[in-house]
Amino acid sequence: MLAAGGVAVMRLRGPAGPAPVAKPAPRPQPLEAVASLGKLVPAGDIRVLAAPMTGMGGSPRITELTVVEGDRVPAGALLARFDNGPGQRAERDLLRTRIANLERRLQLERRELLRYQRLGAAGAVAADELDRREQDLLTLNGLLQEARAQLVKVNTDLVLTELRAPLAGTVLKIHARVGERPGDKGILELGASDRMEALLEVYESDIARVRLGQQVRLTSENGGFSGSLSGVVSRINPQVRQREVLSTDPTGDADARVVEVRVRLDPDDAQRVQRLAGLKLIGRLQP
Repeated sequence: MLAAGGVAVMRLRGPAGPAPVAKPAPRPQPLEAVASLGKLVPAGDIRVLAAPMTGMGGSPRITELTVVEGDRVPAGALLARFDNGPGQRAERDLLRTRIANLERRLQLERRELLRYQRLGAAGAVAADELDRREQDLLTLNGLLQEARAQLVKVNTDLVLTELRAPLAGTVLKIHARVGERPGDKGILELGASDRMEALLEVYESDIARVRLGQQVRLTSENGGFSGSLSGVVSRINPQVRQREVLSTDPTGDADARVVEVRVRLDPDDAQRVQRLAGLKLIGRLQP
């Protein structure tokens, strides 16, 4: 305010400008599903059945396979036979014959010894002859016990001339064929259940968005089944490991670090794919 000629003059400001307009808050981005690759696996254990080791440290050749992939077998079912079987069975039969002969000889020798003991008591047989008869009886009895022990061993070895199912399950994969000696992969893989579940490999960068009970949609990567399967996350493996289920994309990262996630399929969907163990899947874990 200025004073001019005794008159107070007030300098007025111009009209105020428009009030600033508040910017709208950014909308939250919708959560995306977690995508992963995986495969169908039996819900129970998977056993890799190997061939027996022979006395020389090697594996016998397969002479017969009684199953094919996909067969459902009960516990104790015969799966394969090996080429060491005929020799073991021949040795078993030979020992059985020898044991039968020794048992007959031992029976006769006991009767003879009893007769000589009576004659010896009457003074009709020399003591040396009686001692010899007793020694012969002991020798025969020792040979019989030795043959019986050998038969036990042969019967034990005979078990190793065949491969039988240790549990009821489904034959998932056969690694060795007739005429081959099984290698490091064994003879076959036996799944303890024909009820399938999904095994997904989730990138370690996405695992924080995965939780137990989470809904999952599954599709076949190569058209192994139509439509999709539904399930829920039943287990999250605590260990991070290298990827095993490889993508068909040649630019994919085969060395990526992943976490194994198990998905329990809805009963109807599990029934649809019960014979498709190993089928590759694309999984989408819903947010």
